Amino acid sequence: MASVETAAEHERILREIESTDTNCIGPTLRSVYDGQEHGLFMEKLDVRIRNHDREIEKMCNHHFQGFVDSITELLKVRGEAQKLKSQVTETNRHLQDDGKELMGSMEELQKCRVQQRNMASTIDKLSHCLPVLEMYSRLQEQMRAKRYYPALRTLEQLEHTCLPRAGQYRFCSIMAENSPKLRTQIRDTAMTQLRDFLESIRKHSDKIGETAIRQAQLQRSLDSSVSSQSRRGLIGRRGRKEAAAVEGAGPDSGGQGGSPASEQDSGILDVGDEEEEEEEDEVPGAQDLVDFSPVYCCLHIYTVLGLRDVFENYYRKQRRKQARLVLQPHSNMHETLEGYRRYFNQIAGFFVVEDHVLHTTQGLVNRAYVEELWELALSKLIAALRTHSSYCDNPDLVLDLKNLIVLFADTLQGFGFPVSQLFDMLLEMREQYGEILLKRWNVTFRQVLDQDNFSPIPVSTEEEYKHYTSQFPVQDPELDKLPFPKKLPFSQFVPKVYSQLKEFIYACLKYSEDLHLSSTEVDDMIRKSTNLLLTRTLSHCLQYAIKKKNVGLAELVQVIINTTHLEQSCHFLEEFISNITNVPPDSANATKLYGTSTFKDARHAAEAEIYTNLNAKIDQFLQLADYDWMAPVPGGGSLEASDYLMDLIAFLNSTFSVFTNLPGKVAQTACMSACKHISTSLTQLLLDPEVRQISLGALHQLNADVKECEGFARAGPVAGFQGDTLLLAFSDLRQLLELFTLWDWSTYLADYGKATCKYLRVNPHTALALLEKMKETSRKNNVFAQFRKTDRDRQKLIDAIIKQLRNLIAQHHT
Repeated sequence: MASVETAAEHERILREIESTDTNCIGPTLRSVYDGQEHGLFMEKLDVRIRNHDREIEKMCNHHFQGFVDSITELLKVRGEAQKLKSQVTETNRHLQDDGKELMGSMEELQKCRVQQRNMASTIDKLSHCLPVLEMYSRLQEQMRAKRYYPALRTLEQLEHTCLPRAGQYRFCSIMAENSPKLRTQIRDTAMTQLRDFLESIRKHSDKIGETAIRQAQLQRSLDSSVSSQSRRGLIGRRGRKEAAAVEGAGPDSGGQGGSPASEQDSGILDVGDEEEEEEEDEVPGAQDLVDFSPVYCCLHIYTVLGLRDVFENYYRKQRRKQARLVLQPHSNMHETLEGYRRYFNQIAGFFVVEDHVLHTTQGLVNRAYVEELWELALSKLIAALRTHSSYCDNPDLVLDLKNLIVLFADTLQGFGFPVSQLFDMLLEMREQYGEILLKRWNVTFRQVLDQDNFSPIPVSTEEEYKHYTSQFPVQDPELDKLPFPKKLPFSQFVPKVYSQLKEFIYACLKYSEDLHLSSTEVDDMIRKSTNLLLTRTLSHCLQYAIKKKNVGLAELVQVIINTTHLEQSCHFLEEFISNITNVPPDSANATKLYGTSTFKDARHAAEAEIYTNLNAKIDQFLQLADYDWMAPVPGGGSLEASDYLMDLIAFLNSTFSVFTNLPGKVAQTACMSACKHISTSLTQLLLDPEVRQISLGALHQLNADVKECEGFARAGPVAGFQGDTLLLAFSDLRQLLELFTLWDWSTYLADYGKATCKYLRVNPHTALALLEKMKETSRKNNVFAQFRKTDRDRQKLIDAIIKQLRNLIAQHHT
């Protein structure tokens, strides 16, 4: 059984040797040698070899003839092969000879291919590096040209686009290291330019404001169709181009749109030659004077750098400081209009710039910021104007200042700023303007009064008459009918004053222009101012003329005539005001002129002054009275009046002849007043404490003088008195003198207190005082009286009458 297994194992090994590669039969043979029957295996191996040899021999025998045939054919082919070999060798030699040139070309081609590949690689690298170099070169050129915003945009493009594409090169690293320094340099330079710009517009704000105000003044004078255009017409063409350029600036613009080439300017363009050309039709816009590119450039630079908030805060802070400087007026600003104009120009220029910045930048300044600055400016401006205008005493300067404020307000209103407070302040200044006008017209009226001759105006020709009637409305048909030459009843004072009143009204009207007031408000303002002129200024001037020293009665009479005509012309002034204000004088709210009362008061003052002056003249004559108070009783014949009294009567006659042009009541009152004053003065002469003794002869002389006065009164020096009314002025003195000259004491004492008493106007006190003086005269003559019984009896009678008068006075007092 073991032999069978061994035989099978050996068979397997043999098959494995036959079917396995020779390199792998080692393990198989080892298994044979590891066993015990390797001899048996060798026997079987020899048997198997012999079997294979027999099979090979059989196969060779089977194929031998074919092998022989093949050898025969192979021998035949050998000759041909030799020929072919020689041919191939020859061909190879020719081919080698011909291939040398080709190999040279191939080597050259290989070199060219290598060079081409290197060139392509180089071109590819340069295509990434050249934009970097070009961009950096452009950056350097823009920095040299001080075009910083395009330079910053170029730097941004260089950092974010070109350098990452170029790869890692040394010059790229250097550029990357220099970028922060360049960015800092651009930021600092832009800020420096902004500071220069702010300083420049601070210095030139008056020029900017002057141009804006001039253009506003030009627009006011244009046709309504032109004036209806948008207020943005004030912005110049170049300003709009700048704004468009700023909006369109970007990296695709090649760095040309964000900042004009004039960026190095200080911010103010040179337009002096344009202003000197008076033939220029168009006034340059206010923004045409200013190059705002430093602001735009710095704003964009800080925006790109992420520092917009820092820039906005800095700009607003600096402009607030400049606003405070602009709003600080000069100490002598009130002296000339040019000082005010420069002040307004600076403020207008400041806000024109801010308005332009507001509309051409997005958020650098906002409406709330500008309105805050404007409120600050308004408060300081109004306070400064109130202070400085209070020093002004020239109405022309105040009027020019008002026109300047209106033009300034219209200019700023055109830019959208509220200006109602300015117009309210102008209404306040109207009161000051009115006071200054009153002062000027006070001087004018006084000059007119001082230069007036207080004589009726002589008129020789029709032209002269029309000249005066054109100045003053004369409503006297009878005067028109009189032939030339003739006289106007009033003096030069009347037409001059009337013309000055109209001039004053015109001056008030000029101030009310352009204040946006209604016709009713203008009319009310003019009427109130005119009333002040009439009731205060003209009234005081008339009082001054009436009350001044050395004014004569003729002048006072002419003043009354003048004021009468001026009073009659008041309704013409009413119509004149209504015509220029288009407000009917009879409207419900129309203020009435006080001219009538003013001239009435002046006339009454003149009348009173006439009475006073007339009495003063009478006093001057009475001071010449030289009575002999101890004169004896005249023997026979009538006594003549005193010389001074005759002169006084002659003066009164000549004076009252001048009063023919006065109203009748005035002349009558003056005449009655003069007579009463004469009567009172003569009575006071009798009762003068310095006159201690009076004789009956002196009373007779005084009685003669009173009779002369009564004769004057009866003659009627002034028409209009009824009967003997004027004699009543002397009735008190007449009864007193008759009582003493007739010595009718019994009648007086008996009828005293009765309505039918003959001596009703004799006061017992006056009679007692006069008797006391006559008693003193009797005492002085007492030495001689004791020898004359009549004198002693008269003395006793005087004593008795004195006693009775005292009793009468005591009873009356009780």
